[in-house]
Amino acid sequence: MTLRRSTAADSPISHRSPLAVAGTDNHKRKLDDYAADYGLDLLQKMKRHEVDADRISPASQQKPLTSGENYRGENLYGGRTNINDKLVKFFARIPAESNRSAAKYLKIFSNSSVPAALVMLFVSPLEINKACGKSSIKLFLNSCVALPVHQQNSCLPVVLEFCRLLRGACPDNKLYASCRNTLGSMLDLVCKSDEFQFRLFTIGEEIYPCVTELADIIVRELVENTGPSLSEVQKFSSFWQPLKRAVTAQLPCLFPVAMPLRNTVMEAEIGKLYQIFRRLMTVMDICMTRIESSLGNRGVANTEAMSATWSQYLAVLKIVDSMCELYQGAKEQLASLLNARKVSFSALVLKFAKRGDDDHQWIFDYKEATTFESRRHLAMLLFPDVKEDYDEMHEMLIDRSNLFAESFEYISGATPGSLHSGLFMEFKNEEATGPGVLREWFYLVCQEIFNPRNALFLRSADDFRRFSPNPASKVDPLHLSYFEFTGRVIALALMHKVQVGVLFDRVFFSQLAHPEISLEDIKDTDRVMYNSCKQILEMDPAFFDSNAGLGLTFELETEELGKRETVELLPEGKSIAVNSENREQYVKLLIKQRFAASISQHVERFSKGFSDILSDSVPAFFKRIYLEDFDGMLRGGENPISIDDWKAHTEYNGFRETDRQIDWFWKIMKKMTEEERRSVLFFWTSTKFIPVEGFRGLSSKLYIYRLHEANDRLPTSHTCFYRLCLPKYPTMGLMEQRLRFIAQDHVSSSFGKW
Repeated sequence: MTLRRSTAADSPISHRSPLAVAGTDNHKRKLDDYAADYGLDLLQKMKRHEVDADRISPASQQKPLTSGENYRGENLYGGRTNINDKLVKFFARIPAESNRSAAKYLKIFSNSSVPAALVMLFVSPLEINKACGKSSIKLFLNSCVALPVHQQNSCLPVVLEFCRLLRGACPDNKLYASCRNTLGSMLDLVCKSDEFQFRLFTIGEEIYPCVTELADIIVRELVENTGPSLSEVQKFSSFWQPLKRAVTAQLPCLFPVAMPLRNTVMEAEIGKLYQIFRRLMTVMDICMTRIESSLGNRGVANTEAMSATWSQYLAVLKIVDSMCELYQGAKEQLASLLNARKVSFSALVLKFAKRGDDDHQWIFDYKEATTFESRRHLAMLLFPDVKEDYDEMHEMLIDRSNLFAESFEYISGATPGSLHSGLFMEFKNEEATGPGVLREWFYLVCQEIFNPRNALFLRSADDFRRFSPNPASKVDPLHLSYFEFTGRVIALALMHKVQVGVLFDRVFFSQLAHPEISLEDIKDTDRVMYNSCKQILEMDPAFFDSNAGLGLTFELETEELGKRETVELLPEGKSIAVNSENREQYVKLLIKQRFAASISQHVERFSKGFSDILSDSVPAFFKRIYLEDFDGMLRGGENPISIDDWKAHTEYNGFRETDRQIDWFWKIMKKMTEEERRSVLFFWTSTKFIPVEGFRGLSSKLYIYRLHEANDRLPTSHTCFYRLCLPKYPTMGLMEQRLRFIAQDHVSSSFGKW
C-alpha cells in the first residue's frame, strides 16, 4: 500500500454534512442512536441553531471553505457552554477496555461530520458562532492531549481531519497552527511508544504539508539569522520522525534511494523530501560560514562571540543527518559540508551541546569534522558536574607516608554517589586544603599506581610513558580491586580536569572502547609481533603454503614471572597447521590471546571503577575520542612549556610588569631545563602538565604576588589560587638560587603550607 494521493474528495468540506449524512430515515436514526448512546447530540444542536441548512446543502460540498464567505446563521442561545459540556461528557465516556473500542467510539466524531461542522462555525462571519467553533475545537484538541497514549493513538484520525479542514479553510490562522502543533505532539508521543497502531501509510500524505510548512519556517529563520527557536525545531522533528517511518515502512528495501527517483509511486513524495533536505543543507552552509566569520582568527577559542540565535543549529543538523538515511550519497554530502566547516561545527558543539540534551551520538559519524576541544567537551558531558559545596564532598585525610594504601581505602570504600559530589582533600599534619591540594594528590597517587615497582601496569616497549595492565599482577590477591580503584581515580582526575602525566597504551585504550583488537592496535605496543603478523598476512599464498606455513601451529608460547608455557589458540591447536586459508584466523586469535585474554579481567575491573563515575557506559566515553585526545585530557600538552604563553597568562600583585624582579624571573625561567620549569610550575599550581590548548586552558590566570617579608627567603605558593609569592629579591643571582632550589623535585612536591 502506498501513500494516498490527494483527490477532490479530500477538500476541507468533502466529508458528508449533517444533512447529507441523514440521507435516509434509517441512516439518520442510526446516527441519532450513536449520538444518544455516547452522549453526542452535538450534531442536533448544530442543525438547530449554529449552521443554516442552506449553506451546507449537498450542492455546496464541493468547494473549500474560506473565512471571507458570508455564511448565514442564527445566534446561539447558551450554545458554547452546552456544546463544550457535550464534548467533556463525550471524552469521559471513551471506552478504556481496548484500543479498538476507543477507536470505534472516536470514529463517531468523523462519521457525524462534527469536525466539518465545527470548522464551519469557526469560519462563520458571526462572532458568536466563530467563538463557539474556536472554543470547541480547542477543547477537543486539549482533551486529546490529556488522554493516555494508547487513546491518543485512537484520536489521531480525528485530529488529522481537523488539521486538514483548518488548513483548507484558514491556513494562516493561529487555530490551524495550534491544531498542527497538537498533531505533532501526539505523533511524537505515540510514535515513541509501543502503541503506534495507526496506519502509517494513511497519515503519510496528511502530514506532508505540515513538514513542508515547518521546513519553510525554519529555512526562513535560518536565512534571516533570527533562529530557529527550540519550539520550531521540536515541531518539525515531531512530524519528520513519523513521516520517515511512514515512507520507509512502505518500501523498506528501496532505501537509501538514488536521486532522481524515476517510475515509482512515491516519486513525488520522496522528491519533495529531498528538496527539503537540499534546502536545509544549503542554508546550513550559509549559516556556518556566518559563524566562522564571527569567530575570526581565534576559531573555537572564541565561542563567546557566538549568538544565542544559533543555539538550535545542532538540532537542525541532527535532523538533516536523519534525512541522509533516505538518500544514497547524502551522508557523504553532509560529511563534506561539516568537514569544510570544521571550525564552526566544533564551535557549535562547544557552545551548545549540554548535559541532559538529546543524544549526541549522531555527531560521532562525523568525528573527522570535529576538533580535539569539541570531542573532549562531548566526552566530558558524561561526567557529573563537580560541586563546590564542601558539605557534600567526599572527605579524605591522607598520610603522605602511606599514600597508596590510604587512598585505596578512601576511594574504594566510597559509594559512587558520594564521589560524584567531588573530593575534599587534606594531608595529615598540613594546613593546606582546597583544589591545589587535590591536584597534588591526583598527581602523587597516579605516580604510585603506575610505578613499575607495584607491578600493576607495564610500560610500553616503544614508549615508556605509556602503560597497560600487567598480566603478572595476579600474584597479588587484591590486584583486581586495585584495578577497579585505578578506574575510579582516572575517571575522577578527568572529572576534576587534572592532568596527571599518564598515557595509556593503544591496546589498553582500544579494549576500553570496544572488545575487538585489530592488528594496527598492537603496532605501538609490540612492534616485533606486529611486523611478524603483517609478514604472515602479506606473504604470497603459494610461497607460504610451500613452506608449510613457516612451521606455525595454532598455539602461543608465553612467559610470565620467568615461567614459560604454551597456550593453544584452538582445541588441539598444536596439531593444526597454519596455512594461507586460515592465517587470518591465526593472527586474530594470536592477538586476542596475547593482548586481550591475558588481561580481560583487569580491563573489566578498571572499566567497572571508571563507570562508577560516569553517567553512561565506558565504551560510550572512549568511542567519543581518539587515543590522542585521551592523551591530552589525561596528560596534557606534549609540547615544551612556552615561556611567552606562560607570561601572557600571568598577572601581578605588588609587582608591576616592568619591575626588574619580574624581568629577572622570566629570564631565569628561560634558562631552566624543561623539567625544572615543570617543577616550578608544580610548586606554583600543583600541576606539572598544562592543557593541550596551553595556559589558557587552566581554570584561571596565574599570579605573582609580592611577599612583604625578608628579601632573602624562599618563595611560597597558594596552589588553589595559582598564586606564587616572591620576595623583592635584591639581585638576580639570589632569585635564581632560590628558584632553582624549589625546582628540585623533592622540594616542589612537598609544599602544602599556606
